[in-house]
Amino acid sequence: MCACTEPLRRGYLDNITAIGPRTVGSPENEVFAVNYLLEQIRRIEKESTDAHKISVDIQRPTGSFSIDFLGGFTSYYANITNVVVKLEPRNGAEHAVLSNCHFDSVPNTPGASDDAVSCAVMLEILNTLSKSSESLQHAVIFLFNGAEENILQASHGFITQHEWAKSIRAFINLEAAGVGGKELVFQTGPENPWLVQAYVVAAKHPFASVVAQEIFQSGIIPADTDFRIYRDFGNVPGIDLAFIENGYIYHTEYDTSDRILTDSIQRAGDNILAVLKYLATSEKLAKSFEYRHGNVVFFDILGLFVLAYPARVGTIMNYITVAIAFFYLSKKVLQPKPRAVHNLKKLLTAFSLTLMSWVCTLVAVLMVAVFVSIIGRALSWYTHFYVSVSLYGTAAAAKLILVHVLAKKFFYKNVNEQHLGDVFFDASLMIWSIALAVMTQMGLCSAFICTLWVAFPLLTKLLIHKEFSQKGATIKFIVMYMLGMFFPYLYMLYLSWTVFEMFTPVMGRSGSEIPPDMVLAGFIVIFTMILSSYFINFIYLVKSTKTTLVTLTTVFVVTLILVCSGIFFPYSSDAANPKPKRVFLQHTSRRFHDLDGKVAKSDSGIWINGFDYNGISHITPHVPEINDTIRTPCEEQAPFCGLPWILPVHFMFRKNWYLPAPEILPRSPIHFKLLSKKLMPRNAVRLNFEVSGPSHMSLYVRPHVGSALSRWSLGDGVPVPSLGGDYFVFYSRGLHAAPWHFWVELTAPEKHSDGIVSLAIAAHYFFGEDQKSPQLYALLERFPNWTFSSGWSCTYDLFVF
Repeated sequence: MCACTEPLRRGYLDNITAIGPRTVGSPENEVFAVNYLLEQIRRIEKESTDAHKISVDIQRPTGSFSIDFLGGFTSYYANITNVVVKLEPRNGAEHAVLSNCHFDSVPNTPGASDDAVSCAVMLEILNTLSKSSESLQHAVIFLFNGAEENILQASHGFITQHEWAKSIRAFINLEAAGVGGKELVFQTGPENPWLVQAYVVAAKHPFASVVAQEIFQSGIIPADTDFRIYRDFGNVPGIDLAFIENGYIYHTEYDTSDRILTDSIQRAGDNILAVLKYLATSEKLAKSFEYRHGNVVFFDILGLFVLAYPARVGTIMNYITVAIAFFYLSKKVLQPKPRAVHNLKKLLTAFSLTLMSWVCTLVAVLMVAVFVSIIGRALSWYTHFYVSVSLYGTAAAAKLILVHVLAKKFFYKNVNEQHLGDVFFDASLMIWSIALAVMTQMGLCSAFICTLWVAFPLLTKLLIHKEFSQKGATIKFIVMYMLGMFFPYLYMLYLSWTVFEMFTPVMGRSGSEIPPDMVLAGFIVIFTMILSSYFINFIYLVKSTKTTLVTLTTVFVVTLILVCSGIFFPYSSDAANPKPKRVFLQHTSRRFHDLDGKVAKSDSGIWINGFDYNGISHITPHVPEINDTIRTPCEEQAPFCGLPWILPVHFMFRKNWYLPAPEILPRSPIHFKLLSKKLMPRNAVRLNFEVSGPSHMSLYVRPHVGSALSRWSLGDGVPVPSLGGDYFVFYSRGLHAAPWHFWVELTAPEKHSDGIVSLAIAAHYFFGEDQKSPQLYALLERFPNWTFSSGWSCTYDLFVF
């Protein structure tokens, strides 16, 4: 990286994004971006040293696969584009490490962070490695894939069909969930601890967390990466990195190259270059399958370095920590022996009170979040994050303190304060020890957090046990206590920053069904409970918490009043730091055909989806005709309610709107044809179809009552239903693809007067002359500047067979 000049460093990124939106199938993606990449690769090849050999291949695969992402669907791709470069020693290499980026972007966005910057970094790394006189031991394959945004199609085409894929023993995937900043290692493996160790040793600016890995792999974030494809279809281990800062403008028109700082590009390049060089010269790469022995616990310390150790070692450490903690607690309870039962009762009472305070706090704060959501003030904190802390953080802290103040006043009346402080410290230690044991038993690598919250407090208690018995919370005691707790608290604050940096922007694109205030309030309560767990004992040690309670309550009440008044507008059009509301609009013409092939019903309108919980309530004052009187009705007899979903996300967006508009007549209409109907054994019917149309189409299949979809020509041949029972097929193609041929096979009763299956096809026009109708253009112009409104035209045809 350091060998490159400043203009070149930014030049790759600026030139790729200058091409414009690079949607699969568009000339921008299939021709202009590909030609630019080839031009740069050829220039790099000419300037390379004799120590290396560079090979270039343009792959245009066709294939299909099923995936359990977004409710489950099947994906079919035809003639999409991959640009593949292999850098290897002059005499060749048997094994290779893969570096992957994607140059395509979602429609209507320049895609600077997702993922042009990664491709720019890879070009720069290729340039640097090729000019080195030091020969590599293994090959490095650079995959510039051209169809990731179409749900991971290009990586599937490469890993399952390209001849070079057989030599790959490990990979690094470069992605984005935000714009610039640090790139977070959020997935590794599966297994292969040596890969994490390679990152630990080589990365110059580490930023990694197994907590992020377990959160991402839990599925609660509606996103996925090519990592899944290489893992599931290629059986190759790897490292997944992503920029996470400023996710507010991810997948919007604001994702431009000027928003990505040169420091971010340099940092990513330094890290990835170092890790690739390490892997390309590692003896372990050639025998990577011999090192698949368990998972690994890994986390960085404030970005300075990474701690990593095998999960089995972590399990032993965790159980030893639990054993020591329970030995300490049991020793405390059993001394003196005549009072053992009494001591145990006091400990369990404090334990129960602490848990009860947490439950009360969670319920109370979630009730506030529900109230805020009901009155239409959700996402008030979206642009002003401090509002969430002032509203939910103060409520959580005040409720926690109040429960214990009441317990101290009425339940623990006339009980020694120092003794109470000691008991509640032990109760918190007991809670964390149980949590550590449970998480370890579940096999969660994130249990290391509980280890920190058991080991450090216990060590602190043992070192200052004399001060615990002294009267009052003295300055010396407080200082020593804070020093002992410093590391777990510092790390938890650092981790909470990472979590909120990732999750807060996601709440603006997580659909209309998940109340974001409840999610964020829940996170804030959890972090409040964690951070306060070893300070509950101070409530019993100090004489009065009245000032603290009044202050917290005042801040909460004032913030709640301001939120209810609507003073905190959720979205921002600030040029330097926009936080837009996302709205998708599709000018749709629908035709519903009967069993005879005649059009039984048709309509046309602009179908509108808001990507967050607020729907269109903030837009109605600017565009009055978009209101709840035009809520979209569900066509119950049609799959997916008769709506042209580009992906099966219907369960995330149940609130949408349909504004009547003139019919659209695409210049390149879809052609859908039944080629043949053939009777098969076991009372089955095979229907053969041919489809031609734009680069993006969605196929929806619903067998009628009594019928069943048994086989088809897609994926592995076994139909996979989507959430809700209908079947969804996502289709995309590059340039000059042949018509799409497929067949479905259904078992059906002998008598089926109303047909055996309803099959619908939607055509999506994401670019070109058919993309936006005059009516759609005019409507988009009226949207306020704090929105990101992405629009295109589509047609929907339903047939019964």
